[in-house]
Amino acid sequence: MTSTAQPTGSEGRKAHPEHLGHVIFITAAAAMGGFLFGYDSSVINGAVEAIRSRYDVGSAVLAQVIAVALIGCAIGAATAGRIADRIGRIRVMQIASVLFTISAVGSALPFSLWDLAFWRIIGGFAIGMASVIGPAYIAEVSPSAYRGRLGSFQQAAIVIGIAVSQLVNWGILNLADGNQRGTLAGLEAWQWMLGVMVVPAVLYGLLSFAIPESPRYLISVGKVSRAKEVLAEVEGHTVNLDTRVTEIQDAMRREHKSSFKDLLGSKMGFLPIVWVGIGLSVFQQLVGINVAFYYSSALWQSVGIDPSASFFYSFTTSIINIIGTVIAMVFVDKIGRRPLALIGSAGMALSLALEAWAFSAKTAAGTLPPTEGTVALIAAHVFVLFFALSWGVVVWVFLGEMFPNRIRAAALGVAACAQWIANWAITASFPSLSDWNLSGTYVIYTIFALLSIPFVLKFVKETKGKALEEMG
Repeated sequence: MTSTAQPTGSEGRKAHPEHLGHVIFITAAAAMGGFLFGYDSSVINGAVEAIRSRYDVGSAVLAQVIAVALIGCAIGAATAGRIADRIGRIRVMQIASVLFTISAVGSALPFSLWDLAFWRIIGGFAIGMASVIGPAYIAEVSPSAYRGRLGSFQQAAIVIGIAVSQLVNWGILNLADGNQRGTLAGLEAWQWMLGVMVVPAVLYGLLSFAIPESPRYLISVGKVSRAKEVLAEVEGHTVNLDTRVTEIQDAMRREHKSSFKDLLGSKMGFLPIVWVGIGLSVFQQLVGINVAFYYSSALWQSVGIDPSASFFYSFTTSIINIIGTVIAMVFVDKIGRRPLALIGSAGMALSLALEAWAFSAKTAAGTLPPTEGTVALIAAHVFVLFFALSWGVVVWVFLGEMFPNRIRAAALGVAACAQWIANWAITASFPSLSDWNLSGTYVIYTIFALLSIPFVLKFVKETKGKALEEMG
């Protein structure tokens, strides 16, 4: 599935003012998938230590249960576009909503560790679908004059979802008197944490019935009259609807459906530009960002911080993530993608090095001295800030812009797949690595942050201000 190509003649078109509020509602409803993406990705943070205790498992097995959702993510992301082209964007949102709901209920009421892992795979599949269908749908219904700002709703929804999940976890933990396995209405606190996602999942499904199908999909299946009605809804009644339909039809006919074969080069397997995209995706994950979202509560508890405080710090980290994302959205078109990436890499390397130093002072009792504990907390928040204002946003901007038109869709798929694999590697390895040497683990992440600097300087070209047709 590809986003709508906009012919030059339509670039200046603006949505009629009275329609803009409706377009924002449509975009926000679609971005609920991003909210669930962030919520489901991060909510497990609050249940890690309780799951370890409930099922009496070691770090290696626990890591697989946490990371197994990423298998579902990869499958969902790989198949969502094809499914959406067959049955429509709205139907895919509704399927994702059902899967999110099933996953939440199953995860809250598991019979054993292994069916918990199964429900997490189902949730991961929904995450993968939401990660693809949301941005694509928003691009296809947004008037060109507002597409950039409306497209940012997806990323904003993701970071808000992460923050809300941490706030809900903290609230439930306090209701359970600070005990992750404390009983509330017959269920342990961690089960409520995983089960509460039913609420936004059902809301996502209900909202999908209140928004129109993508005009691009409607035209592709011959429902031109309905497509004109939707175009009038989102672009205004003053727009020449026959001309708009013709523009979309012409753009669809001109599109080249890129394939894996198009990405292959003669010597290095993939074309050089594809390797750059893979490198960006991998570095984004190898700095250890998802440790902050999957394991931060367990991490702080492992160095002597009580559960309630550790959950609160996870929430404040999520707020910092939102602030950093807003900073990136403000500056990415002003100072460029490469400068933000380099600033982020330097900031992440410094903060990760400080965390490694602080964790090296961990005592035999499993606590940090006051000075090192304060440094670790501040450095963790600074790390998330620098990631969010740089690599958290600019990698997705780069991947959407850097590839030539003829290979963009396929190259994006390969880069996204590499990102899920790197995400899985970090998520699955952290518990065992931290048991081995927590400080050494952060040294590894520091090295990757440092290596990302020469990678950007040597291989990554600035895409700010360039037309997509200039990429090659």
